[in-house]
Amino acid sequence: MRGPNLLLFIVLIAGAAVFFGVTLYNRLVKRRNHVEDGWSGIDVQLKRRHDLIPNIVNVVKRFAKHEQETLEKVINLRNAAQASKTRSSHASRQQGQEEQKLSQALSGLMIQVEAYPDLKSNTNFIDLQKQLQKIEDDIQYARRYYNGAVREYNTTVQSFPSNIIANKYDFREAEFFELENAKHAENPEVKL
Repeated sequence: MRGPNLLLFIVLIAGAAVFFGVTLYNRLVKRRNHVEDGWSGIDVQLKRRHDLIPNIVNVVKRFAKHEQETLEKVINLRNAAQASKTRSSHASRQQGQEEQKLSQALSGLMIQVEAYPDLKSNTNFIDLQKQLQKIEDDIQYARRYYNGAVREYNTTVQSFPSNIIANKYDFREAEFFELENAKHAENPEVKL
């Protein structure tokens, strides 16, 4: 291999290396976009839940005068969860913790509602409970999709040789959107 053959060989090897690097870069971009898409799905569902909570609280207020402390706690946790969202455009441990606290408070509120038969039979409240249950189910589906996308993306970021490209172009691992206690991963029980 001398002269033109050697030069051709070097050009082919360099071209293959560039092609391989571009392919790895594009795979990282694609997986990062899946993570962002997954997060937007969670974000939409959380916003729906945050928007529904004041309606639930207002209906409960009319019937359950003695539950003021619980209602205020739910509203404060909703506000904290919304505030944690504004600090980051992606999932964070703090946002997961805030959403977990909100889920617990909503579950507690629904349990306290059992003591108010007039409220439990109110059609507005029944409709709001159904909406909340649907939103909670949608949050679980969106969370599963997001966490799957994060797993694929993080695997690509950590695997050789794509980790070389990831480090060079500042692809960082994404955080899972998890609830700390597995029991809290279940939907809050909503009795109709």
